[in-house]
Amino acid sequence: MTGTAGLPSPANLALSRKEDFKAFADGPRRTQPDVLTHAQLKALSPQARADYNRSRREWHANLGPLRTPQLAELHEDLWDIIDSNLQDGDKAKGAVAVDAFPGLGKTTSVLAFAREFHRREIAEQGEFTAQGNERVPVCRVGLTGNTGMKDLNRAMLEFFGHPGRHRGTTAQLGQRALDCMLSCEVRLLALDDLHFLKWRKTNGIEVSNHLKWIANEFPVTLLMVGVGLADKGLFSEGGTKGDAVMAQTGRRTTRLGMRPFTIETEKNRQEWRQMLLALEQRVVLTGKHPGMLVDDLSDYLFARSTGHIGSLMTLINRGCQRAVRSGEETLSQDLLDAVKNDEASEKARQELEAALEKRRLTSRPRPAHRKSA
Repeated sequence: MTGTAGLPSPANLALSRKEDFKAFADGPRRTQPDVLTHAQLKALSPQARADYNRSRREWHANLGPLRTPQLAELHEDLWDIIDSNLQDGDKAKGAVAVDAFPGLGKTTSVLAFAREFHRREIAEQGEFTAQGNERVPVCRVGLTGNTGMKDLNRAMLEFFGHPGRHRGTTAQLGQRALDCMLSCEVRLLALDDLHFLKWRKTNGIEVSNHLKWIANEFPVTLLMVGVGLADKGLFSEGGTKGDAVMAQTGRRTTRLGMRPFTIETEKNRQEWRQMLLALEQRVVLTGKHPGMLVDDLSDYLFARSTGHIGSLMTLINRGCQRAVRSGEETLSQDLLDAVKNDEASEKARQELEAALEKRRLTSRPRPAHRKSA
């Protein structure tokens, strides 16, 4: 299956390969299907209705990324860091670690940034280097469970499809990866799920040494994404010799986080409402109406997602799929009650629901703020 202009289908991409990442970065944005009326939907032929429903299934499964305040804040920080990393190759560049709990949109936000950076670099410098090699501004590596240093080097070579990726020592694989980065003028190396690396010692000295070598020798901004990286010891400092090794990584690495949505202040509630407004505009259901999410379901959706955008997007996606399949064509509490969500949000929802029902908490801004929005 292919997408627009012969590109691979977006549903059939593996972003750990440069051809697929390029297709992801260069491909056009999805086109939102039209919202039909009930009469228009009923008037469709069986084939046309099947095609329309399929386009909606794909659309609802890919509603993001939304430009939430969290994503905007992260992107601004990333632009600051990567644009300041224009030092010559003899100088080590500052690294970034996006370290936050699951379900807050770390990977989605980083991929959105990597896409923007790729497009900017290609637009400014062209698709080929001065030596005639393919320009690859971003190398993205997704790590697997219990990955070692040799596995990491091999994964970087897999991204480029290097013929020497299957054999060699850790050092040899690392040198081949460096050659690829230099030839293709990679400027951003994104390592996703860094917590999957083997942390054989509690202070992670082996991991830190290898990442420090990459930061020193590769002319790239190292962007690490993971959960509990601080607890793993990535940024630790202390009095021992091992901790001194870690301290250098800590000094060179900027830690960025992502916060969940909260409803503790008026500003927090306004952010939640604006995000629901943006999400409501993207829902393609014939029974959709203004306020379906922001007025009718605001408290309910916050309780079901506990302010984690990953859980919210999963719930909305699954709810839309059921609304189309069942013919209800709208999102309601009754429909969403039948939709299962991730285990973490389901376990945390009861206490939140009780507080919201008793009006001890609310996700809705005051009317004056709502009107101005």
